[in-house]
Amino acid sequence: MEINWLHDFIAVASTRSFSRAAEERNSSQPALSRRIKALEVWTGAPLFERTTHTVSLTPAGEAFRLTAEDIVRRLAAGRVEAQEAARGALDGLKFASTNALSLTFFPEWLRRIETELNFVPNVQLVANHMDACERMLLAGEVHFLLCHHHPAVVTALTTSHFRSIHVGDDRLIPASIPAKNSGKGPRFKLPGTEAAPVQFLGFRSESGMGKILEAVRSTSPLRAHLKAAFTSHLAKLLVTMVQAGRGMAWLPESLIIDQLASGELVRAGGQEWEIPIEIHVFRPSARLPRAAEAFWQHVRDNPRHTSATPAPVRSRRRGLNT
Repeated sequence: MEINWLHDFIAVASTRSFSRAAEERNSSQPALSRRIKALEVWTGAPLFERTTHTVSLTPAGEAFRLTAEDIVRRLAAGRVEAQEAARGALDGLKFASTNALSLTFFPEWLRRIETELNFVPNVQLVANHMDACERMLLAGEVHFLLCHHHPAVVTALTTSHFRSIHVGDDRLIPASIPAKNSGKGPRFKLPGTEAAPVQFLGFRSESGMGKILEAVRSTSPLRAHLKAAFTSHLAKLLVTMVQAGRGMAWLPESLIIDQLASGELVRAGGQEWEIPIEIHVFRPSARLPRAAEAFWQHVRDNPRHTSATPAPVRSRRRGLNT
């Protein structure tokens, strides 16, 4: 069995597409398909259900995916640790963070922790959308992942192979520019009607906040009539588009606290439309290098939840996930 077969398998399992997986792996599709077939011969079980338009994991594939991801993650982490040991750089901490939290939460959170540690770590941070950050943690390329979290969303990280700590709080607030000549009312107001749906700016599916919104809205008794006008995985870009009057969007309060305070943006609906979300730091369950373990232990032993906004957040409400 070759390690590349596991990387191929994980790519197909993640993309649900042989063609996209081949592109991601810089391989031809026939070559990738042959390697997947070889892996299925080695495991003695079919791993994928293939139809004309879809690819899905078989029960055997679902069971094997956790093992494959764990093996690849441990190998990558062991390789990195060996390289760092050779350079004498075992005091380094590697983070992946979603784009919004890398701007609003991470700097102050890290500064506070560093003032309490008895060593000063060498910190590396990569910011990206949730899917990319998750892949980095799954592959063992980083020690920690900082992201928004909601219990309605199930991911590859909500398994026994990973642990997390709740370190902060935020909220998704439906936001709009004010309507002209109407005081502080929104130009785009929830819930809208079937005849006049609300112009909506949304997150792409690879965004963590997009996954949260989809999961919460699918179980909420509240029903909004929305007309999709724009999507992006970048919360900061959605803020800009809302400011330009292109529609309303659910945005993290941590990104728009100043605009709400100045009146440049207003709430597009009442508090029942707000979604409380948590900020978590994730890590693999497998042992990390010395400095990373010391950092984790400090965060675990000092579980202070910090608002992602510079101003105090009002008491949390259930919002859409009632």
